[in-house]
Amino acid sequence: MSSKDKDKDRDPSHTPARDSSKDPWRTAPVIVAQIPEAGLHREIEADQAARAAMATLADLREVVSAHAWFDVVQQRDGKVHVEGRVRARIGQTCVVTLDPIETEIDEPIDQLFAPPEQIPELAELVEDNPDIEAETADPPEPIVGGQIDLGRLAADALFLGIDPYPRKPGAVFEQPGEAADPDAHPFAALKVFKSGGGEAPNVVRPKKSGGD
Repeated sequence: MSSKDKDKDRDPSHTPARDSSKDPWRTAPVIVAQIPEAGLHREIEADQAARAAMATLADLREVVSAHAWFDVVQQRDGKVHVEGRVRARIGQTCVVTLDPIETEIDEPIDQLFAPPEQIPELAELVEDNPDIEAETADPPEPIVGGQIDLGRLAADALFLGIDPYPRKPGAVFEQPGEAADPDAHPFAALKVFKSGGGEAPNVVRPKKSGGD
């Protein structure tokens, strides 16, 4: 499943919006013209500055670690297919106990890039063909300046994998129980009478045995 497919099933308000000029996970971009015919493999590790920037952007306590790998293949029509994975460990706060917790992120990356001039045509193709194959179900991202920013792609996948409502293992939210109504028990009416608050209730007394 691509990152875009997963994004459709999640609340977009939990995916941080950001200025592309301030991407937190900065790496050397892939220059499309230099991609070998057999493709290339790239691995990146977020340094302390990148982790701190991502934590701030995603409102996390911290990003303990973040690592991503990619396989990049250029196609004959100018498009570039990027497939990979991002793994991270992040510090959050349990929504039930408010205790600090750490959670793991393991998100697949499957993204197609294309020259900007191809994007409108490909977008129309998707709209006109609702039954189009899954691998082209979403228009590709544009190749900007002949380069592909793998750091941004990895950060997007990491943000997408954040659980907005993290829970500590075993933590269960319990609804507060309803307080018992003190006037609901069988002798409530008798109590009111003894306190002078009304007429005597119709209480059936047991009959005495014998000749009385």
